Amino acid sequence: MPIGIKAKFQARYKMQGVTLLVKDVILVSLLITSLSLVKAQAIVQPKTILPNGSTQLQTTEITPIRGSITDRNGVVLAVTSQAHTVFADQNYVTDPIGEARKLAPLLKLDPAELAEDLTGDDVYVVLKRNVSPLVWGRIAQLKLNGIYAETTLSRVYPEGSLGANVLGFVNFEGEGAGGIENALNSVLAGVAGERRYTRVAGLETADTMIKPAEDGKHVRLTIERDIQWVAQQAIAERVKYARAESGSVIVLNVKTGEVLAMATAPSFNPNDLSTANPKNLGNRVLSNAYEPGSTGKIMTMAAVIEEGVADPESQFVVPYKIKRTKETFSDHEYHKDLKLTLTGILAQSSNVGSILASERLPKLNQTIHSYWEKFGIGQSTGLNFPGENAGSLKDLNEWNASTAPTYAFGQGYSVNALQAASIFATIANDGLRVTPSLIAGYTNNDGDFEAAAETDSIRVVSESTAKKVRLMLESVVSESGTAPNAKIPGYRVAGKTGTAEIWNNECNDYCDFMASFIGMAPADEPEIVVAVSIVKPKNGHYGGVLAGPVFKRVMSFALQQMRVPPTGTVAQKYAVKW
Repeated sequence: MPIGIKAKFQARYKMQGVTLLVKDVILVSLLITSLSLVKAQAIVQPKTILPNGSTQLQTTEITPIRGSITDRNGVVLAVTSQAHTVFADQNYVTDPIGEARKLAPLLKLDPAELAEDLTGDDVYVVLKRNVSPLVWGRIAQLKLNGIYAETTLSRVYPEGSLGANVLGFVNFEGEGAGGIENALNSVLAGVAGERRYTRVAGLETADTMIKPAEDGKHVRLTIERDIQWVAQQAIAERVKYARAESGSVIVLNVKTGEVLAMATAPSFNPNDLSTANPKNLGNRVLSNAYEPGSTGKIMTMAAVIEEGVADPESQFVVPYKIKRTKETFSDHEYHKDLKLTLTGILAQSSNVGSILASERLPKLNQTIHSYWEKFGIGQSTGLNFPGENAGSLKDLNEWNASTAPTYAFGQGYSVNALQAASIFATIANDGLRVTPSLIAGYTNNDGDFEAAAETDSIRVVSESTAKKVRLMLESVVSESGTAPNAKIPGYRVAGKTGTAEIWNNECNDYCDFMASFIGMAPADEPEIVVAVSIVKPKNGHYGGVLAGPVFKRVMSFALQQMRVPPTGTVAQKYAVKW
């Protein structure tokens, strides 16, 4: 950006209470309502008389057209279109005030500030970027002296905020600055070309192609547009209702690992970054890690069943609290000793019961650490998404006497929301963990589609164990469980609530909550997993109450959209008490 233009941008936005930091790509982007790329070809306003001048031979770059991004069905979510940068050569503006009055309504600028931009002796003063061809045509008809336009390329997001935190955005230089736009920038951007032209008195008179530009490839996502829309609407409404800090929804295809939706609220509109809060530009689904709480208990259940030390109807006497070394662990609400089966421990989400079950494992620390590793805890999801937080899993040499009991009920380690969803997808997929995927493939400029490479998979638990855990999870959605309102008519549903405590530095304690529900359907032959999390709600905090209804709404729609037939079997119920 030329020094003079940078100064004008700074002056303009400081007057509006915003400081422009040109070195900061994201904040520069926030000042531009629709992001343009670089200059391509000058278009001069008709019948403007320019004086004679010297002839110059110049070489310039030809900007390639950035590839589009579509959903799994080809619905365009990001595309590059033609726009114009309107600029002035102040030397040829004959009536700054009069021309500003005519231009201001069309460019939606302040007439007084525009008049200042038209006054002086600068040869290139940008008045506004990303002006549509229609608006430029109206300006050209005014035949204003010294007013010109150059054709540019503008990134447009036809669906507005739909999938914005997945798509990301491009910066002032036309480079991907977030999300898929950033992760696949080299694929989308293409390769610049080169041309040589002659400029006489400011006008281009002839040009020669040296090297043609190679346009970027188009990227097809695994996202399904309509499921994404429902997920975004549902979580935005629930975050508002709960007066929460944020929330997220993930929809996974169990067998393929494909991400059908990845929504977070609050979000932003990439077409108008000037209205966006910088905190909302990232993807919390992947960038935020947290202790999962009770949703993590299914790993404990899977481990004890797989190791053969308990079965779904194994009997436990569960007190309200227990002491292990110097630590005392308790359930959420006081109760007398309960006679619960392993299924009952899961259905009633007992912390103490989960600890008692885990203590049956041989070589407790090593066994838990091994299973958590196999479930993917502390490892990248494989999406290669910018800003991903892989969570944490302590090395065994860092464990102490309270680590295993804490892990057993879902604290002490951390996961991002996609990792949490992947744990359930593993149980839904008969114990086989499939690496999640977000890219379906690429289309080149000849229209040839190349599917993305198949994702890896790893056996975590046996098919038999996975089926038992699924049946146990169905009890959570029963009347004796913590999420009966997550039921879906016609389908068997299995899932788990979570009311995880969140550490807050201000109170120096676990004084915030994250409400969650993760489930699968149909439970007998799972096709889809939906994970819902609501962070720091102020209106309630239980996962079944806050997240359960969002799960039901999104899962119901996803089952219909993906044409999953209703359940054909009746659940065999495990005993909850003895």
